[in-house]
Amino acid sequence: MRAEHVLLVSGLVLFAAGQYMGLFWTPPEMHMGDAGRMLYTHVPPAILAMMAFMMASTFALLSLFSPRPRWDHGLVACVEVGVLHNFLLLALGSIWSKPTFGVWWAWEPRITFSTIMFVGFAGVLLLRQVVDDSDKRSLWSAVTTVMSSITVPLTYFVVTKVATLHQELSTPESLSAPMLLTLRVNLFAMVLLTLWFVAMRMRVAASRWADEAPPPLPVGVGGAQ
Repeated sequence: MRAEHVLLVSGLVLFAAGQYMGLFWTPPEMHMGDAGRMLYTHVPPAILAMMAFMMASTFALLSLFSPRPRWDHGLVACVEVGVLHNFLLLALGSIWSKPTFGVWWAWEPRITFSTIMFVGFAGVLLLRQVVDDSDKRSLWSAVTTVMSSITVPLTYFVVTKVATLHQELSTPESLSAPMLLTLRVNLFAMVLLTLWFVAMRMRVAASRWADEAPPPLPVGVGGAQ
């Protein structure tokens, strides 16, 4: 079994355990009751979206200063996984918002900046779809990824420092031991699944790059004998 498939199996087992713990084992959240159980599936995508986007920006900088196909493979893998987590963050947040605040969506700071972050990195993926030349696609993706990465610290600052419509922020100190353990199990499960997705997406990107490479020159062309 390939190493990435070990990540997949381990992640799925932990995710199933974490969901069971969140639904049936942990007590209700002190501010929201049973609706607070969404915490265990809402918080990990938020953390992992930002981590994936920052990893993508690292690959983007490496691609700009040392152009190699593998940096571009890592960039697109992290951006795609980050966009997926960002989408889950917004979707689960909206589902959570309805029973908690009575509305599906409100343009308050956390939601607004999370949406801007999503749009910025989704734009990187759209750009890649319209650029056929692999070298240009790699360069332009790296530039737009670096530009979009500015939204990550801004979103983190708003989430942690700016007062918003959201409920009182749950912190490790405000969570009971079972709740904190459940959150960590779900977070670790999603980390493993994220690593699997990134590894598999990099493999797909490498295959696409190889398919797009020009065929080798025939013997005798360009001075070869």
